[in-house]
Amino acid sequence: MIIDRTKKRAVREAFGKALVDLGKVNKDIVVLDADLSASTQTKLFAKEFPDRFFDVGIAEQNLIDVSAGLAAIGKIPFCATFAMFATGRTYDQIRNTVCYSNFNVKIVGTHGGVTVGEDGATHQALEDISLMANLPNMHVIVPADYTETFSAIKYASEHEGPYYIRVARASLPDVFDNGEEISTKAKKIFDGNDLTIITNGETLAECIESVNDLRDKGITAELLHVPFVKPFDKDSVIDSAKKTGLVLTVENHSIKGGLGSAVCETLSESYPTKVIRIGTNDCFGMSGTADELLAHFGLDSKGITKKVLEIINKK
Repeated sequence: MIIDRTKKRAVREAFGKALVDLGKVNKDIVVLDADLSASTQTKLFAKEFPDRFFDVGIAEQNLIDVSAGLAAIGKIPFCATFAMFATGRTYDQIRNTVCYSNFNVKIVGTHGGVTVGEDGATHQALEDISLMANLPNMHVIVPADYTETFSAIKYASEHEGPYYIRVARASLPDVFDNGEEISTKAKKIFDGNDLTIITNGETLAECIESVNDLRDKGITAELLHVPFVKPFDKDSVIDSAKKTGLVLTVENHSIKGGLGSAVCETLSESYPTKVIRIGTNDCFGMSGTADELLAHFGLDSKGITKKVLEIINKK
């Protein structure tokens, strides 16, 4: 698989368009935002269905509680704001109102990870996946491109219970074919024998480029894309670890409590394997362009390749 970086699509737009398409066939879908509808792209739904769109203003706790109330009367609310606010400012409401009651609320956090860029550390959610994945009843999806984002929104609308979907700020190159459906199973992008690379979200494209580069250097990496952090596809991870005996995780998130932690927990319990994690390491983000920050934290294709070469040379 080759990634064409000259062709990128805004994944937030996929979110907005998916809401419009779903709204046309299901009148119970309602959308809420916290004064960021232009950034989150919920404005597309607001234009099409103004009577089913609610802007609660800069009041994120209210965003969640109103969504829970709508779910309690049979609606399917999608509520959106930046990932930092969607999970940080609202944790008590998500935990005690949405998850404890197992309400059918879909929370979409846009602008996750260091690729938020110049807005800096205060707006870069690096612990949102950890916060949401540790809540009972919550499901967590981290899609990798336009098609998968569209599919993730559709999937959440069709499945009961609380969902957290993390949507990137950046426009991303296409990885999956139009119409390809998301599932709770990991997707094997490449077969390999020397090590397993496990990733999701924006870093999938970076990992694909890295695997191609590694093949030119005589190293075959098995690449697993795991869009569902919860429920987590343990079987695919264990099967790949048994095959390669070495695992590298890559995520635009803290290595504590995210995808890397899920992999470590799975393998330590079922098939102890050496795991190296790339992500932010117990630190805040910083201001810079998305590309600069990916490179700084070793999350771009060059950084991933460099880490793999270091690991292989130590074997």
